[in-house]
Amino acid sequence: MNDDDRHGKRRHLRAVPPTHRRPRRDAVITYRVHIDLGDTQPPLWRRLDLSSDLFLDELHEVIQTAFGWTDSHLHQFGSGPSYYDPLTEYYLCPYMTEDGDQPGVPEEQVRLDEVLREPDDVLFYCYDFGDDWQHTITLEAVLPQQPDAPLASCLDGQRPGPPEDCGGIEGYELFAAATDPGDPRHAAALTEFHDMFGDESDPLTHPPTPFDIDQVNRTLAGFVRRTTTDEIAANLPPALAALVDAAHGMLRRELLILIGRARLDTPVPVDAAVAERALYRYRRLLDHVGDGVKLTAAGYLPPKVVQALYDELDMRGEWIGKGNREDQTYPVLSLRESAQALGLLRKHRGQLLPTAKSRALQNDPIGLWRYIASRAFGLSKQPYQQHGGLLYLLALTGDVDDPQDFVRGSLPALGWMIDARHFHAAIRDATRPVRDLLEHLGMLTWQRGIYPSAQIPSTDAAGFACTILSGLSKQLHASEVRNSSQSPSRQLDG
Repeated sequence: MNDDDRHGKRRHLRAVPPTHRRPRRDAVITYRVHIDLGDTQPPLWRRLDLSSDLFLDELHEVIQTAFGWTDSHLHQFGSGPSYYDPLTEYYLCPYMTEDGDQPGVPEEQVRLDEVLREPDDVLFYCYDFGDDWQHTITLEAVLPQQPDAPLASCLDGQRPGPPEDCGGIEGYELFAAATDPGDPRHAAALTEFHDMFGDESDPLTHPPTPFDIDQVNRTLAGFVRRTTTDEIAANLPPALAALVDAAHGMLRRELLILIGRARLDTPVPVDAAVAERALYRYRRLLDHVGDGVKLTAAGYLPPKVVQALYDELDMRGEWIGKGNREDQTYPVLSLRESAQALGLLRKHRGQLLPTAKSRALQNDPIGLWRYIASRAFGLSKQPYQQHGGLLYLLALTGDVDDPQDFVRGSLPALGWMIDARHFHAAIRDATRPVRDLLEHLGMLTWQRGIYPSAQIPSTDAAGFACTILSGLSKQLHASEVRNSSQSPSRQLDG
């Protein structure tokens, strides 16, 4: 999570207040609630119909959807005289529960009808402890539940939702007025914005989230209970189940959607021409190794082999240098090391030798494609690289516009704490084994001439990613990743 969330907690340990929870209702009914975002003028609010048996972790996702939040920060519910009152009982999000240093009840154990019973009852919800978005949830009406009623639906609302990390209410009001020419405060807000951020700054790069009630209800219509997502996760291949177990809230659901798009039970067809093209670099490497090649005293490929690969594989656009020393020519070094890690080559008594598997498959492009896919996940040795690699592959199969950006946003939400000084380097390292493999297969190309530079997946990348993911059940026991996913405070250094 973001630094302000994990290290900027403003609540200190205190005496445990009396519980404000009441017995659950015998029958499920509909609650009509009004959710107001405090201190906004004119008021920013949403009116929702909710199933009374929603748990608070499910209500959190409904609120995030209704207001256009992205679930990028910690949150907390509270029941009492006011949010910060000493007598208020708090209901904690999973990361706070796992940290164990805040008094309160895990939100997934508390049902909505325990904290809201009668009209005018109030529940508080704080999102992002840095910007301190204070929501007041007021029960307006208790209604019979209609047959086939959705778990949540939005009836009405006013004003767009605030952008993330805009500086709280004052920042929201500034961005809202500066981006809306129809707002009477527009000219003054735009002047203030340029005074603060410079004349070249554009407030439209950080706009409020438009309130589109139809889109909100389309999203809410697909909402399913946590028990359902738990059942789905339990039937996934162990590596993916462990990844989903480490996720909470909206990311958990997003991962399940991406996994569904991957169609893991459907056989992935392989086109021989595609496989032939993709495997060119590995097969040229195997050709140069032949029955074996003597390595240098330092254990590297001899210069003439390095130079030949560098020239034949047209690596000059990827690397600067003469291309005749493996330790100074990363594309060749990475190709050879990945071939070893994939079980295609092995070192023995100062020689680099082909394995029996590579001999058997060298003239079988489809067989070699499937074999490399079956071993690909093993290239990610570290737990954070396993998470980063899976996220990247899921983004490819789910047609996410920028897989690396998806990983950038998701790894912190899985609980990885990343030093802000090395954030981008750490994210690159988390996906490096998978990206290097795809680059060797010609499925990633660098888009030059822009900053920052980006790697663009080819049309074949999604199919290869599907092949990797569909074979994961044979590759990884759950404990290998699950053991790395127990604590939300694991450290990822650049």
